[in-house]
Order: sequence, then structure tokens, then C-alpha cells
Amino acid sequence: MALDHQTVKNIARLARLHIDESNVERYAVELSRILDFVEQMNRVDTQDVIPLAHPQEGRLRLRDDLVTETNQRDSLQKAAPEKEAGLYLVPKVIE
Repeated sequence: MALDHQTVKNIARLARLHIDESNVERYAVELSRILDFVEQMNRVDTQDVIPLAHPQEGRLRLRDDLVTETNQRDSLQKAAPEKEAGLYLVPKVIE
């Protein structure tokens, strides 16, 4: 399907896009190629193809829920101006 100059300008207007006049022909060619590809895909016989809910029907492999890092709370809180019972203390900002 070949798009002409005016059709591309109309599509751009409907999409609220500004296209420079010098680029209209290039867009016409590129959009025509996209539409040709869609037509080609529509011609493929999918009669015997079972629809998928997801392209990867199998179960996802999950990793074991294991602790992989050591507790670094004390070293990370050394720079905190105020802390209590392992928590950061911050000034009240809402009355």
C-alpha cells in the first residue's frame, strides 16, 4: 500500500505532529513499508495456531529465597546524625 504526499500530511495532522515538507516523502516510503508488512502478516494462515495467553507458557524458574548479604546496618548508620534502636531519627515536619 503506497501512501501519497497528502495522506502522510493528513496522518500527521490527525496525530498532531509537525513534519517538515522535506521529510514527507521519506515518511511516505517508511509508512508504506510498515503497512505492506502488516498486510503480509495478515496473509499468513493462522487457522491451526493455538492462541497464547503469554509467549512463555511455562512456569518461571524462581531462585531460592536465601540471604545473600550480611547485616551492615551498624556500619551504614555510622554517618547518621541521630539513631535509636537501629532506626534513623528525623525531625518532625508535619504538625
